[in-house]
Amino acid sequence: MESAVEITPEAAVPGFPGSGMHLRKDLRRIRCAVLLCLLSVLLLMLPTAYLLVGNLRAPSACVSQVTEERGPHFLKQRAVAAVTETLSSAEKPRAHLTVKEQDLTNAVEHHMPIVQWEDKQGLAFTKNNLSYSSNALVIPVSGDYYVYAQVTFRGPIGNSKPRSVTEVITKVTDSYPEPTQLLMGTKTLSENWKGWLQPIYLGAVVSLEEGDRLMVNVSDIKLVDYTTEHKTFFGAFLL
Repeated sequence: MESAVEITPEAAVPGFPGSGMHLRKDLRRIRCAVLLCLLSVLLLMLPTAYLLVGNLRAPSACVSQVTEERGPHFLKQRAVAAVTETLSSAEKPRAHLTVKEQDLTNAVEHHMPIVQWEDKQGLAFTKNNLSYSSNALVIPVSGDYYVYAQVTFRGPIGNSKPRSVTEVITKVTDSYPEPTQLLMGTKTLSENWKGWLQPIYLGAVVSLEEGDRLMVNVSDIKLVDYTTEHKTFFGAFLL
């Protein structure tokens, strides 16, 4: 009877004892490396898949947003922007008013008096439908305006002296019953009784609607210096 000889993996490679065990370890390492590579690929694909899903959902969100923006207020803003963008700087509404002698009979007690202005003579002007009426500038077209005013107070007047003086730029609109204070400035007066001058300058970009009226109020109309037009003035222009 012939005897069967079993050749073990260790004996298959002569001179290398335990080579079969090393082979199994190498195979396990290869499998682990392949699994790690697959996991890495999956992890790298997750952000791409997320972005693709987001892009597929984006059109519906954009459509709903555009639908909401097409309301009356949005369309009005677009129309106003189209009108103002087509106007050159020379065509845009603007005005510069200068001080004149004040009519003290119209001053109301317990209310801040309204300053009266010159709109035609000297340095004063109104252009492109930005008009002056009833002591107020009347806005002809909606948009962003730079509004400014400087009032110079001077004294003393009589034997009394106020502790401070105040200037306010006020907006009056048909849609709101009460005047709105846009800008306000107050200065404390010094203790010099011999004679003093105190200018207050206000200026800012303000969003205005067609028909809004702008005026300047002061704490004491008797203290307004109306001697020269470059000391006290008021104006606005469309940006």
